[in-house]
Amino acid sequence: MQHLDPDRLVLLALSEEDELADESAHLAQCPGCRHDFEALRSVADLGAESQELQDLPAPPERIWRAIETEISRSNVVPLHRRRPRRLLIPAIAAAAAAVLAIAGTVVVNQFTGRPSSTVTARATLTPLEKVPADASGTVRVRSDGEMEIDVRNLPLTTGFHEVWLIDPDDVTKMVALGNLTGDRDRQVVLPVPPGTDLNRFRLVDVSDEPHDGDATHSGQSLLRGTLTY
Repeated sequence: MQHLDPDRLVLLALSEEDELADESAHLAQCPGCRHDFEALRSVADLGAESQELQDLPAPPERIWRAIETEISRSNVVPLHRRRPRRLLIPAIAAAAAAVLAIAGTVVVNQFTGRPSSTVTARATLTPLEKVPADASGTVRVRSDGEMEIDVRNLPLTTGFHEVWLIDPDDVTKMVALGNLTGDRDRQVVLPVPPGTDLNRFRLVDVSDEPHDGDATHSGQSLLRGTLTY
């Protein structure tokens, strides 16, 4: 059986061209082509729905890692197990990646069944005195109780970097959120402890902490910013 060309399936799924009579007949009779067409159509429909969404958060790094994993898996499947008539898996994965770039976490939530989260507060992190001027960061608090932190050009450390929430009216009062692991440029998601009053602990602080076993703030702050709503 002569199957439909993969590029043609993509055009039909995107409604860029009308189906010809023989193509409609083939899709009705061929389960494989019909499955690929319906998969591409689902991705296209999600993309169309996402066009009306506004002010969505950027897709978390874990989404891109999942996409890369799926694509790499498709590339390592032994040749004798692949369907020789087409290699649509990379095309579908690439289309899904494009949809995720548009719709962010909302698309993922449609698959997982979890309610979509929105950004409830933001902060811009700026370097303190004696910290290189190109160090920077952004913070977004989500309605699901997590905080997205994206930092750039943090000074190198022999210890580790830690994120804090501080009461600007009494800087001795603070809440530790967790550590930033990885390179100088990194993006992490940290949970905000339940019951934390972000109207009070609205100052976000990134510090340089030594490996000394002391859980309190070192006093060496690198970046700071105030949450706004």
